[in-house]
Amino acid sequence: MKVSTIALSGMNAAVTRIASAGHNIANAQTPGFRRQLVQQETQPQGGTQTRLATAEGEGEDLATDLVEEKQALHVFTANLRMAQAESQMLGSLLDVRA
Repeated sequence: MKVSTIALSGMNAAVTRIASAGHNIANAQTPGFRRQLVQQETQPQGGTQTRLATAEGEGEDLATDLVEEKQALHVFTANLRMAQAESQMLGSLLDVRA
């Protein structure tokens, strides 16, 4: 699997985590609210896959959701840098071949 494909799956997973944390924060005061949980799995061919689940119990966990957002932002940035590095390396290779 190409590095850019793996990086894209990482960015998609990070976006899912950011959206889920935002959803949880926005609905924290809703009576009977059950948080979204992101389940992430590494794929054998490379990359990652996510799916959403719902917490068993009611209630918010703002600290966890805020940390989740920060972590997801850093993961997104790291995967973006990886995709950019692959693009630059490919550009350099094409320059050498031309």
